[in-house]
Amino acid sequence: MPYQSQLHPESFSGQTIIVTGGGSGIGRCIAHEVASLGGHPVLIGRTEEKLAAVTDEIQSDGGNCSHYSLDIRDEDAVVATVAQVVKARGPIRGLVNNAGGQFPGLLSQIKRKGFEAVVRSNLVGGFLMSREVFNQSMAEHGGSIVNITADNVGGMPMMGHSGAARAGMENLTQTAAVEWASSSVRVNAVAPGYILSSGFDTYDPEFLRQLLPGFRETIPLDRLGEEAEVSAAVCFLLSDAARYITGQTLHIDGGGSLKHHSPLWRPSSAKNRKAFNGFHRSNRPKVVEELEAEGKL
Repeated sequence: MPYQSQLHPESFSGQTIIVTGGGSGIGRCIAHEVASLGGHPVLIGRTEEKLAAVTDEIQSDGGNCSHYSLDIRDEDAVVATVAQVVKARGPIRGLVNNAGGQFPGLLSQIKRKGFEAVVRSNLVGGFLMSREVFNQSMAEHGGSIVNITADNVGGMPMMGHSGAARAGMENLTQTAAVEWASSSVRVNAVAPGYILSSGFDTYDPEFLRQLLPGFRETIPLDRLGEEAEVSAAVCFLLSDAARYITGQTLHIDGGGSLKHHSPLWRPSSAKNRKAFNGFHRSNRPKVVEELEAEGKL
């Protein structure tokens, strides 16, 4: 079964779209959907093996794909890699700044090195990619940039370094949208809530077993999201249908950012909790499968 996108199958025909962090999780899903819509995703990440595996998946499905292994925090590497992409592929029509990472910790216990590493991954790297794609291609040809942030409304306890970086990326999104509008470059952001991504597998399983069941209680739609539900929004923002949308942040979180906790409101379990998952190669996190089997998710 091919990817079940809701967009027209030729939406990105012949277009080159860079996806950072494309070797796993949400980035992998986005790359597959882009390829299913006729685009050529260029995957960027630090681990060659993961990038090569996703490239092979896409090519096995009949799509086109290429990849480059680098650290987006390395300015020289970003400049050189974008130049290589332009030389090999021509104009870059889309950029998805998805790469990033964080670790749980209280602000009082996070070391400077750890704080700076998270900010560089989630903010500085996205800035460098955006700047170079704009300067080397989009300033002349136009295009669309989508930044993947996170639901940071009301702060991010235990993830303060990530929250600070994500809030910075939202403001950077708005500034770039204004500065680059004259070149017909649209810049938007997508803020996922709790998504059933393989990224969960990078955290301690016992830590997740304690937290995941409680996540649903904070979500009005009473479930966690699928990678494909994030990808669908990203691909819409990349598409021609979103040509009059720029500088916006779209929350993909089942209503979680509404912060509906109130002594006057006690939510009941939502009915018809059917998710959209068009990703034919979706890999559910192991701890999620275990909790679902136990009836806790």
